Amino acid sequence: MKILITGAAGFIGFHLSQKLLERGDSVVGLDNINDYYDINLKYARLNELGVDRATILDNQVVQSLSKKFSFVKMDLKDREEMNKLFEDEQFDAVCNLGAQAGVRYSIENPNAYIDSNVVGFMNILEGCRHHGVKNLSYASSSSVYGLNKSQPFKTTDHTDHPVSLYAATKKSNEMMAHTYSHLYNISTTGLRFFTVYGPWGRPDMAPMLFSDAILNDRAINIFNHGNMSRDFTYIDDIVEGIIKVIDNPAKSNPQWSANQPEPNSSSAPYRIYNIGNNAPVNLMEFISEIEVSIGKVAKKNFMEMQDGDVESTYADTSGLIDDFNYKPFTPLSQGVNEFVRWYKDFYNKG
Repeated sequence: MKILITGAAGFIGFHLSQKLLERGDSVVGLDNINDYYDINLKYARLNELGVDRATILDNQVVQSLSKKFSFVKMDLKDREEMNKLFEDEQFDAVCNLGAQAGVRYSIENPNAYIDSNVVGFMNILEGCRHHGVKNLSYASSSSVYGLNKSQPFKTTDHTDHPVSLYAATKKSNEMMAHTYSHLYNISTTGLRFFTVYGPWGRPDMAPMLFSDAILNDRAINIFNHGNMSRDFTYIDDIVEGIIKVIDNPAKSNPQWSANQPEPNSSSAPYRIYNIGNNAPVNLMEFISEIEVSIGKVAKKNFMEMQDGDVESTYADTSGLIDDFNYKPFTPLSQGVNEFVRWYKDFYNKG
């Protein structure tokens, strides 16, 4: 299968590309390599996939050493270049992980989110429509649950009260995808990710922020005075779930009723899944695991809640369990140890 992975230089896209290549798929990776966080980390991921930084040019597909992976530095919002890519490559499936990430950054730079997450996603949908791609999976987010305090979060819940523009753009992706499933019979599956962590993770996420501060003897900022929990999900578990979705495109739900419409499926080939650990962890417990793994107690700076943040996330993953017999299995201690081991090695922290 020939698969387009957008966001291939990103955390999840990199790991997904690796796993698909290992099983023999042909992967075209796309990323604009923006400077939201350290581009050297993004290029290092691409190097692991066999792409030399010096060979990368804007809007030109370059092959890796393995020949099974190729990469193009391209912006999702570039309509003409995106259409040309779809026309030239003739994909069997698309997994859209490329997006402007980060809840808090959407308050500082909202236009970046519209450009990438809305305009860019529109170009993905149009590429699928006009070039015969009937299998689209894409990243949504647990952030779409917004003000909803009923937990665990269920995909049958309504998600009409986001608290960040990032969340609003992800909600819009789900609605746009349904429209194209309905109008053009494209199978679309949205995955609401819950706090993904692991090796090669993003520098703006808690595991790296905490590890960097502890190892450099700085205090870590703990928001809402530590009264927060997250459904931390290890990267390998996330990738396994994504691949199950890629291999099993969404189908119409024959039980779906227009009189009592559930939001997670449709008469069109459309599905929404939570993809998380189904076991929230208190933030202080997560910090403790990092302290144990590093072998050093963190200095702690307790702070108020930040705008756009939520106290707790907790995924009901019954959809993936029922449909694919999928359930994450990596214990928190193992996942944190794997992350810390990678972090020390990559940043030469001994």
